[in-house]
Amino acid sequence: MNGLKGKVALITGGSSGIGKAASLAFAREGTKVVIASTQPKEGGETVTEIRNQGAEAFFVETDVAKSAQVEAAVRKTVEVFGRLDFAFNNAGINGEINPVDQYSEEGWDTIIGINLKGVWLSMKYEIPHILKNGGAIVNNASISGFISMPLDIAPYVASKHGVIGLTKAAAREYAKRGIRINAVCPGAIRTPLNQDMPEEMVKPILDLHPIGRWGMPEEVAEAAVWLCSDAASFITGTTLLIDGGYTAM
Repeated sequence: MNGLKGKVALITGGSSGIGKAASLAFAREGTKVVIASTQPKEGGETVTEIRNQGAEAFFVETDVAKSAQVEAAVRKTVEVFGRLDFAFNNAGINGEINPVDQYSEEGWDTIIGINLKGVWLSMKYEIPHILKNGGAIVNNASISGFISMPLDIAPYVASKHGVIGLTKAAAREYAKRGIRINAVCPGAIRTPLNQDMPEEMVKPILDLHPIGRWGMPEEVAEAAVWLCSDAASFITGTTLLIDGGYTAM
């Protein structure tokens, strides 16, 4: 894809699932990749895969809910590669499965801290560097940013609605300053986060997707890469649904 070769991308949660698929996809296009996550073993393995492709990459251990760690990850990116052009703010968790009245305050703080505050902190420190040369940011939201789910996960739903609102607001702020900011909204994607989900929970979710199967991490990754490319140069403030038809029902 045009506009990616030789550029630099920071990917949070880039060591597994959608983030790993995105890290490999950006590297395939000749982009230098920085993986920021809390999983050093998996992150190191992904860096090795990227380097085996002949691309450049490194890992920095980062909890996106902690300001100092996010700032350090962005600073290290610029120190090593000299610039930052793209970011895929992908890190997120599912959190507890409990009804609203039984959800713990700690659980609420954790999921909002990672899923929503983490996206804001990432953009806070990424944007000043991306402004220097222009570029693009993609935030990973969810179809839960549009609808509720047949599960007791209201704080997760709230966090993803927040990501979409944050994306739209930031896109308007920086549209004339050379940064495009969009969100991808996956449906049910087969990742390590849900591999242990009980079958009685899986079937009702998949039945809501007209395509009738799990989405794959690579299918979301390709959308994120495309949104950063020159092919998407007139797209900002949008939310791209990647949901197998779920929200069309």
